[in-house]
Amino acid sequence: MKRYRLFYSLFSFLGFAWILIYSAMFPSQLIIPLSPLTTYFGYLLATFGTIIAIKSSKQIQLKKFLGLSTPESQPSLVTSGLYSRTRHPLYVGLVLIFIGYLFVAGQLTSLIHLLCLLVYLPFGIYYEEKNMLATFGEAYQKYQKEVPVFFPRIFKKKRA
Repeated sequence: MKRYRLFYSLFSFLGFAWILIYSAMFPSQLIIPLSPLTTYFGYLLATFGTIIAIKSSKQIQLKKFLGLSTPESQPSLVTSGLYSRTRHPLYVGLVLIFIGYLFVAGQLTSLIHLLCLLVYLPFGIYYEEKNMLATFGEAYQKYQKEVPVFFPRIFKKKRA
């Protein structure tokens, strides 16, 4: 279980690489009419998604997330910053990047990439949540009750 994250990340990367290579063989087919407005909107979403992904990666130390560093003997549960709004801000950032790219490129292949990501994420979230419960137990159960799994809570709840 110690190297699950590395294998999971490697499997995910290879799967997405295969999808990108395979979809490159499709002829270009425009599905969203391109305009300065759609391009601007797409870049805005992708930029916002990139900022979220970078900030969340810094909070959890990306090397640990990818399984490239030695796991701590006593890992700490991150529940502050973006992780106080959603349990998976990195995934939220990725979805925004993919949606943004769809609006910039307007291609069928961009839609296929987005759909593949949306199919993949529930599995990724399931296994990550399972691992977090095994690692942090009751603390993670409490965190699950307080913070939404994916769609961020914009305004924090006031504690009673």
